[in-house]
Amino acid sequence: MNLFDDTYKTIANPAEGMFKDKGSKFIAYAYPLRSEASVKELVASLKSQHPKARHHCWAYRLTPDRSVYRINDDGEPSGTAGRPMLNTLLSYDVTNVLVVVVRYFGGTLLGVPGLINAYKTATQVALDAAAIVEQMVKDIYRVSFGYEQMNEVMRIVKEEDIGVLRQDFDNRCTMELEIRQRLVEKVLGRLEKIDHATAVYLATV
Repeated sequence: MNLFDDTYKTIANPAEGMFKDKGSKFIAYAYPLRSEASVKELVASLKSQHPKARHHCWAYRLTPDRSVYRINDDGEPSGTAGRPMLNTLLSYDVTNVLVVVVRYFGGTLLGVPGLINAYKTATQVALDAAAIVEQMVKDIYRVSFGYEQMNEVMRIVKEEDIGVLRQDFDNRCTMELEIRQRLVEKVLGRLEKIDHATAVYLATV
């Protein structure tokens, strides 16, 4: 992602795909992913659904700049499962996605090329079944201001089409705003011109 590209592709919904080769079944599950914390839970859930499967391999990419990724071969020969799954995520240019491939062994060894092809193809089938969507990268800011500045702040929110995540209007008002990344500088510049208004960065989503 370059400096001016504030969008990324991800999947809108969980999806499944399957590939068979020489009796082995490779069932791929693709999930939208917001944080690494949910990976363990999703993998554990599939292990309980498929207790007789030989392997539960996975790969994921996270963050809008696609910089966080991990793979797990779960007992398959190194480089034959997680890596081709990750490479498929790369070729589809999606992020914030976890793919888990559950393998039922069919009794015939597939060899390294066969395994690489199976894990790659199962992942492709799952991603093809998913709705791939484009998301905007947004920064979340907490803005504080006096009650008398409310109209000025609300005008900026409306004119710049800013998402409001949370608001608390008292003597001192606070709002959590979701601002498209390429508009952040402009919006903060406008807010700075309002007396007693402050903006604090919270996160990027």
